[in-house]
Order: sequence, then C-alpha cells, then structure tokens
Amino acid sequence: MTPSATRPFASGLSRNALIAGGVVLFHLAALWALQAGLLYRAAQIVVPVEILSQLIEPPAPKVDLPKPVVQPAAPPVKQPVAKPMVRPRPAPQPVAIADPTPAPAAPTGVTTPQPPAPPVTAPVAEAPAAPPAPAKVELPSSNADYLQNPKPPYPPISKRLGEQGKVIVRVFIGVDGLPQKDELEQSSGFDRLDRVALDTVLKWRYVPGKRGGVAEAMWFNVPINFVLE
Repeated sequence: MTPSATRPFASGLSRNALIAGGVVLFHLAALWALQAGLLYRAAQIVVPVEILSQLIEPPAPKVDLPKPVVQPAAPPVKQPVAKPMVRPRPAPQPVAIADPTPAPAAPTGVTTPQPPAPPVTAPVAEAPAAPPAPAKVELPSSNADYLQNPKPPYPPISKRLGEQGKVIVRVFIGVDGLPQKDELEQSSGFDRLDRVALDTVLKWRYVPGKRGGVAEAMWFNVPINFVLE
C-alpha cells in the first residue's frame, strides 16, 4: 500500500471517532443534567405561577373567639312590709241630757190603769180517732142438731186390724152452708180412715161463718175421731 492511499483512510477514521466521541459526551451530559435536577428546574420555569399558587394554599389564619361574659347575679329585692294602718280614735261625742220639763205641745199620758190583756189559749189538738174495732168473726159449725149430720162409717177392715186415730179435714164452707172443697190437714196414719173422713165431710151441712153478722165463705177445720169401742 502506498502512503497516499493510507492518508485518506486515516482522516476518515479520525472524523468518525470524533463524531462518536461527541455523541457519547452528549449522552453523558444529559445524564448528568438529569441527575443534577436541571430538567426539574426547567419544568418549574415553564409551569405558570398561577398553577403553583392553586396547588399550594396558605394555611387559614387562627381566629381568637371572644370569651363569654358572665353577668353577675342580681341581688334579691326586698319586698316592703306593709305597716298596719292605725285609725285615729274618734273624738268623744257630747252626751245628751234629758230635759224633765215637757214640751208645750207634748201629749199628756193616761193615768187610768188599763185592764190586762185576755190570756191567749192555745188550740187544743184533737186526739186521733181510734181505729174501728175489727168485725167479729164467727166460724162455721157442724154440730147443730138441726143439721142431722150422720157419723162417719167405721171401715170393717180397719176394725179387724185395730186401726184407729184422729183425722182433721180442712173444708171450705160457702155462704149457703154447703161444703165446696176439702183437703187433708192431719192424717190418722191409716189411708182407709183418711178417705172415709174426706168423703164424710163433703156430705155434711154446716152453719156458714159470719163476719160482723154477715154470712161469709171461709175455711173451717173439721176433726173426726175413729175410736174402737
């Protein structure tokens, strides 16, 4: 190889080396700038001041509130005590003195004694009228001779069996003296004797009862005795 041919090759190699070195230096400077915060400072310059003022708000000022004022309690008001009213004692009035001398036109008194007033008699209260006496009551009767009432028949069976006793029959007697109804008031203890007594008193005639002398229908007890002889 000739020296003329090697010279251009060397010049081209040195130029490429310079370019490569410049690129490397640029990247190194960029890295150093990033690390040093040059890009952040440039961003602060580009961002408007108004945006930074909105992002950063100043703290609100502290306001001191006024302390409440405590009013002192009012002293109690004393009520005035009313004094009793004292009335003045009235002045004594002059006493009038009677004049014994009569007036010229005064009427003269009567000297003649007057008769005493008649006594006042209190009205005598009338005694209450006594209640009228109750009217006399006369009970009916079956023992009058003119009635001719037969004796009740004694049942033969009762005689053989020795049945005896007293029967009381309650009979309602009309104003005409005839029996209207009867009922057993007291039993003899034997049914045959009781039936004979009830049948007998309905066949009899009676003296009607009276109240104040007037005939009146009323109840009457008729005793019948069954006694073995």
